[in-house]
Amino acid sequence: MKKIIFSLIAISTAVISFSAAAQFAKPEDAVKYRKSAFTVMATHFGRMGAMAQGKVPFDAKSAADNAEIVVNMAKLPWAAFGEGTDVGDTKAKPEVWKQSAKFKEAAEKLQAESVKLVAAAKTGKEDAFKTAFAATAGACKSCHDDFKAK
Repeated sequence: MKKIIFSLIAISTAVISFSAAAQFAKPEDAVKYRKSAFTVMATHFGRMGAMAQGKVPFDAKSAADNAEIVVNMAKLPWAAFGEGTDVGDTKAKPEVWKQSAKFKEAAEKLQAESVKLVAAAKTGKEDAFKTAFAATAGACKSCHDDFKAK
C-alpha cells in the first residue's frame, strides 16, 4: 500500500512540475500554435483598423465583436514561447528569451489595452474606439519592434 501511495505522489509531483512548454509535443508545435493565435488576432484587429482609419464605416457592433475576439486571443500565444521554441519557422527574436521579463510586460500591456479596446468599442463612440485602438496598436507595434524579426 505504501508503494502505491509513494508512486502516486511521485507521479503527481512529476506532472505538476512540467513547464508550459510541455503542453506541446514538439517545439515546432508551439511555434505553430502561437503563429495561429497571432494570425486570428491580426485578422480581427485588421477589421477594426479599417474602421479606425476610415477605410470602412464605423460599426459599433462589429468593432465590439472583433475587439472581443482580440481580447480573448491576446491571452493565448504567450505560453507557446517556452524554452526551446526558438526553432523552425519563427520570427521571434532571441530577445524573447533573453529579456523574458520585458517580453512578459509587453504581453501584459497588449492584454490590458485589449480590455480597454473592448470597453471603448462597447460605448459605441467612434472617437473613444479610435483612441483605444491606437493604444492597442501601439502595444502591438512596441512588441513587434522589440521582439519580432522583420
